[in-house]
Amino acid sequence: MNQRLFQAYVMVDWSAASKPTTGPDSVWIGVLKRNVRFQMAFDAHNPATRAEAEKLLNSILDDLKRKGERVLVGFDFPMGFPRGTAAALKLGGEPWRALMDFAAKEVKDKPDNTNNRFQVGAKMNRLMTGEAFPFWGAPARDEQTMLSAKRPREHGPGDLPELRYADEAAKGASSIWKLYYQGSVGGQALTGLPVVKRLRDARALKVWPFETGWKALTPGDVVDVDAVFAEIYPSLYAAKPNAGEIKDQAQVRGACERFNALDEKFQLGAIFGPAKDDPRREIVEHEEGWILGASA
Repeated sequence: MNQRLFQAYVMVDWSAASKPTTGPDSVWIGVLKRNVRFQMAFDAHNPATRAEAEKLLNSILDDLKRKGERVLVGFDFPMGFPRGTAAALKLGGEPWRALMDFAAKEVKDKPDNTNNRFQVGAKMNRLMTGEAFPFWGAPARDEQTMLSAKRPREHGPGDLPELRYADEAAKGASSIWKLYYQGSVGGQALTGLPVVKRLRDARALKVWPFETGWKALTPGDVVDVDAVFAEIYPSLYAAKPNAGEIKDQAQVRGACERFNALDEKFQLGAIFGPAKDDPRREIVEHEEGWILGASA
């Protein structure tokens, strides 16, 4: 029997900003869910801080759970690090979970958005390589022995990879090692992963592909969860801004609409996995993760 995987879609455009900010390059949360007339309706929210965003996400997820509506939640930062990162940090257990726990323990993010992501990047560099590498990028005041403002060098054969397999597949995705400047997904991952962990620990949900497998999803795979969290790359689902919309707002709307349209046609499940068995599966499922909709 054909049925939808989800009844609602929440897409998050994250930001590692160090002060409260709204508008371009701030946190945008797009929500596509049924309204009182049971029609799909879109709302965009633009909280000024990550603390406000987390509170809002909790209330959106609680509300959808009360209504018995399963939700796909997309975050536009990596849920995992390039292969070998957990081993370089000497972390035990499942690499993806160990790194999420490490970020949650190390990152201090205050209600006014001030955070220590540059110090955490420097600490990880020291533990992994003993030099200002592979993390790089910081404003002059945050530059330190173990973190340089500019990219120090190319990645060589003996180094951790610059990109994950998914970043290569998505074409144009930035490296998680970039902590500052335009498209610095490293800062977003370090400030975002602790939020993902807290949201996950508080409810019945699965983080894809680590807890679902890197495979096409069926309704049976999600029957016992309230939500599935996935990594998204909004440029893959380009949406032109409507009148009065800014680019970030249009991107979360475009992602919501894209996944809803696929689900409506019972085609969404297929994009949660590769078309055929893939030699990268072990690394994708336990360590690096994948970008929803990126072709394998």
